[in-house]
Amino acid sequence: MHPLVKLAKETVEQYILNGKIIKPPAEPAPEMTEKAGVFVSIKKKGELRGCIGTFQPTAENVASEIIQNAISAATQDPRFAPVNSSELDDLEYSVDVLTKPERVGSKKDLDPERYGVIVKSGVRRGLLLPDLEGVNTVDEQVGIACMKAGIDSDENIELYRFEVKRYK
Repeated sequence: MHPLVKLAKETVEQYILNGKIIKPPAEPAPEMTEKAGVFVSIKKKGELRGCIGTFQPTAENVASEIIQNAISAATQDPRFAPVNSSELDDLEYSVDVLTKPERVGSKKDLDPERYGVIVKSGVRRGLLLPDLEGVNTVDEQVGIACMKAGIDSDENIELYRFEVKRYK
């Protein structure tokens, strides 16, 4: 198991079982010392169970982003009830470390397998990670991101793209 994924798993287990927020590792993996946005995804039997993240860094490094977002994915994703201790053995984790988002001129600059997308209209914004099962076209990707942000299909939007390194 990659050290980033192991950190997400240990974070959730310690928080759910003991109510403790663990500290970043004393000897962090090199990827943990960078500053970047991070998403933590939790699946149970292949189905999404929680996914929360930051598209830009909010903590001092990737390790701290993982800890913060792993707890949020397990306990604060509004689509799901909080994870409970009886589920812990059935959970699978993945960690996506994001590149800095860049604004693009149009949908033709997007590719749902390679790039994640951020849509923005006023203060509302929605994000969808790249390479997700069932999301095969740019229109699907942008449509889902707009729906998450509460942006209507006829509104003007700004588009941003980013890449991820996905650890499983």
